[in-house]
Amino acid sequence: MTDTSQPLSPDDLADRLTEVYDLVGPVYRRAQRLVERGLAPEGLSVGVRAVLALLHRGGPMTVPQMGRAQAISRQFVQRMVNDAVERGLVESVPNPAHRRSPLIRLTGGGRAAITAVLDREHALLREVGGGLTAAEVAACVRVLGAMLAGLDHVADD
Repeated sequence: MTDTSQPLSPDDLADRLTEVYDLVGPVYRRAQRLVERGLAPEGLSVGVRAVLALLHRGGPMTVPQMGRAQAISRQFVQRMVNDAVERGLVESVPNPAHRRSPLIRLTGGGRAAITAVLDREHALLREVGGGLTAAEVAACVRVLGAMLAGLDHVADD
């Protein structure tokens, strides 16, 4: 029997993290479909929703900062920002730290749209159940964070 309080060997860790990856994909895809259905009233794409949520959480950011935070290409983020600008959900403002890279911030309409989306998502996530404890969720967040950090050395597109 394995002592669950001790760190795993690299091979055992790789095997267990493969199990996590095998679950993350389907969870992400199912959540994405639910999000897409829930975004219908606002007409937001999943990409625009991600930009709005990031700005809602972190405040104004540059496009490169958003790309790094979401581990996606700057070009994709720029397309999502352009879409959001056209819809009046975000606006570009001068960046005192970098003249050529403006800050993107939510407008009042963008704040209202993402708040409505997040409220609906929160209601859906309340239904997850499973008797999960705060410690279990914290462990899950820690594991996924370690997996993400461990992949940071891989070249981005």
